[in-house]
Amino acid sequence: MNRILALDMLRGYALISIMLNHMPAGVLREVTLANFAIFDAAELFVLLSGFLVGLVWRKVQAIEGMRAAQRRFARRTVQVWLALVIGGVLVALLSRLLFGMGLHHTAVWSEYAAWITRDPLGYVGAIALMWLQPNLVDVLALYVLLLAAAPLAVPALLRWPVPFAAASAGVWLLGGPLNDLLPNHRSDGGMLFNPFGWQMLFFAGVAIGLFRQAILAWLSRWSRLVTMIATAVALYSAGMVLLWRFGPDAKRIADLMWHAVGQVDKWSLDGMRFVAVLAWAWLVSVPLSGPLGRLAAIAPGRAMATIGRGGLVSFVACVLLSLLGDALATNPAGSSVPRRLAVDLWTIGALWLVAELWLNRALYLGRRQPRLHPAE
Repeated sequence: MNRILALDMLRGYALISIMLNHMPAGVLREVTLANFAIFDAAELFVLLSGFLVGLVWRKVQAIEGMRAAQRRFARRTVQVWLALVIGGVLVALLSRLLFGMGLHHTAVWSEYAAWITRDPLGYVGAIALMWLQPNLVDVLALYVLLLAAAPLAVPALLRWPVPFAAASAGVWLLGGPLNDLLPNHRSDGGMLFNPFGWQMLFFAGVAIGLFRQAILAWLSRWSRLVTMIATAVALYSAGMVLLWRFGPDAKRIADLMWHAVGQVDKWSLDGMRFVAVLAWAWLVSVPLSGPLGRLAAIAPGRAMATIGRGGLVSFVACVLLSLLGDALATNPAGSSVPRRLAVDLWTIGALWLVAELWLNRALYLGRRQPRLHPAE
């Protein structure tokens, strides 16, 4: 139970971080994951999503067969696509409402509000075709493509894991030119989250979910060595981010560390971010699993787990709340730190409340329905 609860807690933490990171005037955004690691909540969200796909696929295939698993994730692809469309429309409508109330904001492009007013059908159609991926919900467009590939890709991964990994790495290496071929509203073409790059992280998560017992059994032979390597990678990546804050001498060291690993680019998912998130995944799931489980059992951990179990509803809510929080924190101009902190805390509380109401909607509507198991 603790292991699943910890997983849900991490998903909830990723959603809270995504929300806070998109509130430019926020106070708590200064202590989110991106301030201490070379990667941010987007990598955590995609890796955990892939891991859950692997867990669920293995369970469904064992009970109902491969076809049932393929149908399940085909349906899930449609659900995520609908969430993308609905979320993109709600973002534009909320942005339009806030501008109309004189509450200016910068979390999303102001053109969305103008576009949906001027040409609502065209705006909806552009999102539905994924020619447009509004910022804040653009990671859902990536998720749609990754899930759409799952019904064919996961059986191949199960049957030929090593060739699949090699092919995934090859696609990642060619990710830039391949992404440029995708039609998009952006002037330089392609999707902001390059699906040909990010697929490697997603399917790494899927593989961990599918083969977790075998992987852990194999790595446990060298667990001390793996932990030492993972710790070194984690500390190196943290140093790249943190040393800039400790004066010119430390900054020079950080510069050398950045140059040593080459280009670091979130949108194409560079190798350093990929390796760093996997290193932290090992540390969290193996040597730090005990403390993580205990954290998941206390009130803040359970609250984050509730947000994590909220799924797509939690994601859309975190996007809308980040936009609303941005407007409330920046209006009037020059808002005090206590006011902006209060807005941060309010958005986190509101996100938890949305997830709680969604998960227990039947109970609150007066119907009898058991509370969802954390794995669902």
